[in-house]
Amino acid sequence: MNKTPSASVVLCDLDGVVWLAHEPIPGSVDAIARLREAGSRVVFVTNNSFSTLNQQIDALGSLGIPAEGDVVTSAMAAASVLQAGSRVLVCGGEGLIQEVERAGAEAVVAYRQRGALGPFDAVVVGFHREFDFEVLSDALTAVRNGAALIGSNSDPNYPTPTGPIPGGGSILAAIEKATGVAARVTGKPHQPMADLVRALCPGVGVDSMVMVGDLPETDGRFARTLGCRYGLVLSGMTASHEGVDADIVATSLEGIADHLLGVS
Repeated sequence: MNKTPSASVVLCDLDGVVWLAHEPIPGSVDAIARLREAGSRVVFVTNNSFSTLNQQIDALGSLGIPAEGDVVTSAMAAASVLQAGSRVLVCGGEGLIQEVERAGAEAVVAYRQRGALGPFDAVVVGFHREFDFEVLSDALTAVRNGAALIGSNSDPNYPTPTGPIPGGGSILAAIEKATGVAARVTGKPHQPMADLVRALCPGVGVDSMVMVGDLPETDGRFARTLGCRYGLVLSGMTASHEGVDADIVATSLEGIADHLLGVS
């Protein structure tokens, strides 16, 4: 029988922790099951803004991980700072488009409506493979004409089984450079994402939470934004714990679960 875990809520990154491009990291599925069996709530907190919420839930479900009501994405965080009725130029994937519309804003997708005419209240940016010079030009025009620049996240890379690829932060950096405007970033490690997590876990003190992730600059700083412990895993973008401010270090999520469950 599992021991009572030392965290009532385990906030778990997805890419580099649970999977790499939806290929499960060995031991991760069992680790989540063991934590839940012992009484921990596992909430998935991802800076992926490309996939829709239902796609994330379905992908986890296909691995045998129920996730309904337990997923928070950076697309949701970006949408949380928009005003209903605003007109938004979306430079991002389906997940970002869907959340902008769910917030009651009008989503004009840059790579579908080329040369879209303003005015725009905001330009919202996330990972998308359609990014090109014309998308960059449209974003520049919108920001120069007064649109707020919002980034779902600033992660420069995205881990895959064959190595990292450019992430949404690389796209955002190009738009920031072109416009000369620093974006308001909403995903981990920033406050809008923290506000979503707190709303999802009412009544849970931060001393009963732990954030598990593979990126100290993102997941570690997010833990500090929340005020909770940080568990670093070495299964994603970080190969060594040297110089990292982490409360728990393990090779994978399996090792983090062992630590929280007091397994020697």
